[in-house]
Amino acid sequence: MKLKPLGDRVLVKRLEEETVTKGGIIIPDTAKEKPMKGEIVAVGDGKLGEDGKRIKPNVKAGELVLFNKYAGTEVKVEDVEYLIMREDDILCIIEK
Repeated sequence: MKLKPLGDRVLVKRLEEETVTKGGIIIPDTAKEKPMKGEIVAVGDGKLGEDGKRIKPNVKAGELVLFNKYAGTEVKVEDVEYLIMREDDILCIIEK
């Protein structure tokens, strides 16, 4: 099954944070916060402007992004968890 976001929404797969700190301390699952970093899987067509024209999204599939802590709606497809969120919830693109 494939998901195609509508409008200015994007489909993001969360990236797992490391469970060991630089000092070698292992962080248990109960103490970890949900990561705010993810990879964009799919992008909608863009927001509809006041003039009726589509505004192209600033992000594209494959980019790594940081997003708001409580952004989006969680969905699970074929045992993989995704977030569907508005493009406005994305804070920045991570460049390598």
